[in-house]
Amino acid sequence: MHLLEDISLKPYNTFGLDTKARFFATINSLEELKEAIALKEPTKKIILGGGSNILLTQDINGLVLHVNIKGISIIKEEEDWVWVKANAGENWHNFVMWCIANDFGGIENLSLIPGNVGTAPIQNIGAYGVELKDVFEHCDALELATGEMVQFSNKSCDFGYRNSIFKNSHKGKYIITSVSFKLSKKKHNIRTNYGTIRAELQRLNIVSPTIKDVSNAVIAIRTSKLPDPKNIGNSGSFFKNPVVTAQEFELLKNNFPEIPSYKISETEIKIPAGWLIEKAGFKGKTFENYGVHKKQALVLVNYGNAKGEAILKLSKLIQDTIQRIFEIHLEAEVNII
Repeated sequence: MHLLEDISLKPYNTFGLDTKARFFATINSLEELKEAIALKEPTKKIILGGGSNILLTQDINGLVLHVNIKGISIIKEEEDWVWVKANAGENWHNFVMWCIANDFGGIENLSLIPGNVGTAPIQNIGAYGVELKDVFEHCDALELATGEMVQFSNKSCDFGYRNSIFKNSHKGKYIITSVSFKLSKKKHNIRTNYGTIRAELQRLNIVSPTIKDVSNAVIAIRTSKLPDPKNIGNSGSFFKNPVVTAQEFELLKNNFPEIPSYKISETEIKIPAGWLIEKAGFKGKTFENYGVHKKQALVLVNYGNAKGEAILKLSKLIQDTIQRIFEIHLEAEVNII
């Protein structure tokens, strides 16, 4: 492990924010991670994976650990199922592509989600009707206080909508080092009902889609709507889609008859945050060198050299406006540091 000083974090966060780390180390193995955690100084340690789900609003006077532990392996195999382990530093989309190349099904709907495997369980990533918890078997994590390895099952992670135990009671206490998945080998559960996947498949004249077809459709949809962080700094969806009670939704519908929704249960309704933000007039709005993306109102963007504090201020303005108009609280999906 090599410790660097006064390093810009601009290449390590998809917002492209030029904040600095007092100390920085790239972690390529579990042994290096344990060595870094054992350091008594600096006491403040920040874990950084793919940098796709954070908003950096200040310089970090501590040690930033860039977890880059690689490796994918099959740990168990049966006739219909396969259990695959991916280390934390693997790029999520590359891992999805590896699974599809091997005809392992279950995460094709999660194609092109930015970030690394190790951070995926923290917010229970999801898209197009699929969530990580649907295929999650367990994860291995290093406990910061003791330096011991701990394994978390699906149940013990307490997954919720863009949520897990790692965002609540265990926040900042563990570093996920690997994630294991249970994926299908035969009779894949092809899910095309969410969003515009079916329409995209019809456009391509695909009647009986494979998992690769679904992945290609998702990639085409996401590419058409979402900016590439390599070109425009962003962290994907900045806010969670709010969930309201059925009674609250009926009141909203009286005032906004065209409001879209997704029924979660008999008592809960999910409302697209992007629609609320667009309805409030923020879609495509630019503030100096940052703003709201012109094609997807759920995405806040850095057009170049913006400060994290400015983007945070914009997010709060959006939250306040949505609260005033719709009486709905928008919760940030990204981690703010």
